[in-house]
Amino acid sequence: MPTPPSIQRAVDDAFQAFGQLPGGANADYIPFLAQVPDKLSALAVVGIDGSQYCAGDVRYRFALESISKVCTLALALEDWGHDTVQEKIGADATGLPFNSIMALELHAGKPLSPLVNAGAIATASLVKAGSVEERWQRILAIQQQLGSGEIALSAELNESEQSTNAHNRAIAWLLHSAGYMYCDPMEACDVYTRQCSTLLDCLELATIGATLASGGLHPFSGKRVLQAENTPRILADMTMEGLYDSSGDWAYTVGLPGKSGVGGGLLAVVPGVLAIAAFSPPLDEFGNSVRGQKMIAAVADTLGYNIYRSPATALPHSR
Repeated sequence: MPTPPSIQRAVDDAFQAFGQLPGGANADYIPFLAQVPDKLSALAVVGIDGSQYCAGDVRYRFALESISKVCTLALALEDWGHDTVQEKIGADATGLPFNSIMALELHAGKPLSPLVNAGAIATASLVKAGSVEERWQRILAIQQQLGSGEIALSAELNESEQSTNAHNRAIAWLLHSAGYMYCDPMEACDVYTRQCSTLLDCLELATIGATLASGGLHPFSGKRVLQAENTPRILADMTMEGLYDSSGDWAYTVGLPGKSGVGGGLLAVVPGVLAIAAFSPPLDEFGNSVRGQKMIAAVADTLGYNIYRSPATALPHSR
């Protein structure tokens, strides 16, 4: 294990090197996101023991966006078990953009992954609930249980999202027509849009990751949030589709399960050890934070974390 000073040094060095890296642009198809200052940047590490290491704008509250898909997937797994979720939603990369309709058409309307829009809308519909509000409250609750009770819906962001989600509504109806929608399609789309419209900070994002890293135990409270058997499935899905079209490149170069959001957040998990989270709004062409990718990759490389390395080829933590 690296020492606390070496972890903080790795965080500081990565932030210094890449925290203001040029390139990329804010997501502009959601008005709220287009207005977020593009100079913001943050990096945080949370260990499964509750240790914390931070740099930059770690307390700035940003949009969770597609990272919320991880939380809703966790809830669906708790409700139904991994076999049912894999059967109804899938666990494979689409090889197409995260909002692709073609991916549905090519597979008879079945979503291939819970971490692209079609699969995430279907996953929201799968969550057990007797009403739209119960469905939404359960999804918000799992975000809070994984991260912090401070995670909350932004009315302004939700309005911005709901007014621009026509494409996702079309996806919901296509899922319904193919038999892969498990509640009213517009209810599912509404709740999915809300789950993307919550705000959190970089430390809370790292806490979500640390809860996954620990097999479902919250790093600060010690409470069991998820069954241990469900966390490997979540991390597998993150590996397959967590950074959309560049998920394979991320696995190849960084070697950690990850998940991005178009709000500028990015999360990576070192199973059994810690999580690394970054935030910075400018995105690459796939919808992943430009600075976030560089910062997390630098920390992981410096500390020698890569789930595909054997102990014999692991890098020294003191690098």
